[in-house]
Amino acid sequence: MQGSCEPAFSEVREAFLANFRDGIDHGAAFAVVKGGSQLVDLWGGYADAARECLWQRDTMVCVQSVTKSLVALSLAMLVDRGRLRYDAPVAEVWPAFAAGGKGEITLAQVLSHQAGLNSVRERLELQDLYRGDRFIRALEAMEPLYRPGSQCIYHALSYGFLGAEILRRADGRSIGRFIAEEIAGPLQASIYLGLPAEEDHRAAEIVPAPDADDPMEEASRRPSAFGYVNPRVRPSEPNTRVWRAAEMPAGSAHADALSLARVYAALAAGGRAGDVTLLSPEGLAVATRERFDGIEGGFGWPIRFAAGFMLNKEAIFGPSPRALGHTGWGGYMAYGDPDAGIGVAYVTNRMSTFGGEADPRRVRLLEALYRAL
Repeated sequence: MQGSCEPAFSEVREAFLANFRDGIDHGAAFAVVKGGSQLVDLWGGYADAARECLWQRDTMVCVQSVTKSLVALSLAMLVDRGRLRYDAPVAEVWPAFAAGGKGEITLAQVLSHQAGLNSVRERLELQDLYRGDRFIRALEAMEPLYRPGSQCIYHALSYGFLGAEILRRADGRSIGRFIAEEIAGPLQASIYLGLPAEEDHRAAEIVPAPDADDPMEEASRRPSAFGYVNPRVRPSEPNTRVWRAAEMPAGSAHADALSLARVYAALAAGGRAGDVTLLSPEGLAVATRERFDGIEGGFGWPIRFAAGFMLNKEAIFGPSPRALGHTGWGGYMAYGDPDAGIGVAYVTNRMSTFGGEADPRRVRLLEALYRAL
């Protein structure tokens, strides 16, 4: 284990180390940022399955659905600038989207997983995730799978392409370029949606635990959750160069923990970090207003959504009811806690679902963190 933490957070260091001692982590990083200060910046373990390459300070990993919160932030920035409106129909900026009776679906419904577009009817191949065009055309032409606004079913893959296409039509840039120029660049953060080949050496190898594919197996048995397996993504897929290079905006962003913590520290501080403004306080309030609180219809999870951000429920982001962020398949987490004024991120290359229970690695870290706070 390497890195540093403020003396008051020594218990967090011990909790991080305990995850390796107990054999439940392989390679990981944990960071906590408040304002311009790094309270915790720890990393350890191995970046490869063979345990030959140590995890380094600049090691990045595919953060799965934490990517969705970067899409949500990008769209929130356009809303804040008056380029989009949450309660306006998506068809205002994407006229062809109105086909199939989708003319009244709003941006807020898309981002809160209530658009009825949790999958597409035609069968897709993995290569369709990498190019995106066929996925977008299928979404454009289809009818909703349920009445928009009537329920929330997690849009596991379609969320990203919907958000990216809306952003492209409102702004002109791809979602990967927008994140690079408007978020990662200004914050000097190592966050990529579309990892360049020259950065490939920094990408950790995903090491799936035996249970990592359990959610996909369960989804294949639930008609309402078939969006997870159309197409089906294997846990080891992020180890391929084609995945890393793709702008797959539902889950292929690569980042390190400290960079994600910086993003969320800005949101926890009202949308600003130093001289970098991501969102105005008013824009942040609109983006993080609750849009859904209840039971997700695919797997039956209790969940709360703002406009693309997960809102804290069942203390997944610590004790603050105002905390917001996103988790990712296999154990990833990034969030901001405005009550404590902190941004927090945990990343790992050992994908595990721990039988669907709360991830003990994150639980241990957050318990230690809030005791220290």
